[in-house]
Amino acid sequence: MPGVTHDDAPPLADLMPWSVAPPRLGRDWPVAPDPATLRDRWAALLRADGPDRETLFEPTRARTAHSAVGQLPGRAGDTQKLVRASGPCPEPVRVLRAPFDEQWLIPDHRLIDAARPELWRVADERQVFLVQTPDVLLATSLVPVPRGGRVRPLYRRPGGTEPNLAPGLPDHLTARLGCAVTAPDVLAWTLAAVRPDGTVPLTEDREVWLRGVELGRRVLWLMLRDGDRPKLPGGRRPYVRAPLPARPLTLYYDRDEEALHLDGGRISPVPPEAWEFEVGGVRVLEQWFAARAAPAGSGTLAGIRPRAWPQAWTSELLELVTVLTLLAELRPHQADLETTAPITASDLDTAGVLPVPAAARRPASVLDTREEGPEGQLLLI
Repeated sequence: MPGVTHDDAPPLADLMPWSVAPPRLGRDWPVAPDPATLRDRWAALLRADGPDRETLFEPTRARTAHSAVGQLPGRAGDTQKLVRASGPCPEPVRVLRAPFDEQWLIPDHRLIDAARPELWRVADERQVFLVQTPDVLLATSLVPVPRGGRVRPLYRRPGGTEPNLAPGLPDHLTARLGCAVTAPDVLAWTLAAVRPDGTVPLTEDREVWLRGVELGRRVLWLMLRDGDRPKLPGGRRPYVRAPLPARPLTLYYDRDEEALHLDGGRISPVPPEAWEFEVGGVRVLEQWFAARAAPAGSGTLAGIRPRAWPQAWTSELLELVTVLTLLAELRPHQADLETTAPITASDLDTAGVLPVPAAARRPASVLDTREEGPEGQLLLI
């Protein structure tokens, strides 16, 4: 976080005014760390009939096996009531389930208590979602389904159009800085400069701005992990030193060895900075492992789990250690980002950028595609 603070720094809620609560699943079984497990759970659900299917589904006030709902925007799938459903599992999609924890979700509106269709309508290869929690700001190209926070899409429409920024903000920053400022630039600066209180100090010092944008781009690249995969220099790269067991149940960190022990398996080197990396007071590596180490159970769909630790999880763990290490190295640079020559909230108010109009806090009307409603009816939006 920046080393110098200004009481009149504008809040992120004004700079990126449209936000949505994350989807609320209502049940844990439609999400899992691997897609094969989701297909197994779906098959188990469809093998059950009548009251047994209803019980396995885990009904809530918002969803039962008899609920009539439409498709998720942009997703193909049956809209027949789940109590009569048949056929294969909808193709699982990658989502951000927890900080730095990418898992898989069955993208079926019938399974989700509050899916937030407005998020799915703008999710595409150009979109970036900011997930704002009380103590960290995360970025992801996946639809985020965490258990709290606010989601702020970078764009209000598909195709990377209509930035979710205070109207006039990029033009105002361009004029003050003397260089072109785009929506991705504002996003990068925000990731580098955002403060724990949710404010984002701005600057009209061009050199500081460019340094912050470059730093934020590095943070964004590590969080998105798109394209080339991040790597540590030779000698610092984590490797599997002792094979992981078929089903590791415990995780232990040896600080002297800089090693992660998964029962008898061992991964090293793992720097202390990666092990101690926390979000919300919880170690990211511990939370990630716990989501995969829970033993298989019986009687519930969530109890259906892989019989053995998939090789893909090991690769994901090695990459996660790398990402957390590199992000930890950037934190001192973020703390040293001194936002001199501030552009304050009062300045933005004088310029007419703030306050934002009420329409900017609501989703755009996205009518580019037809959406199927309950029982195959055309959904009007």
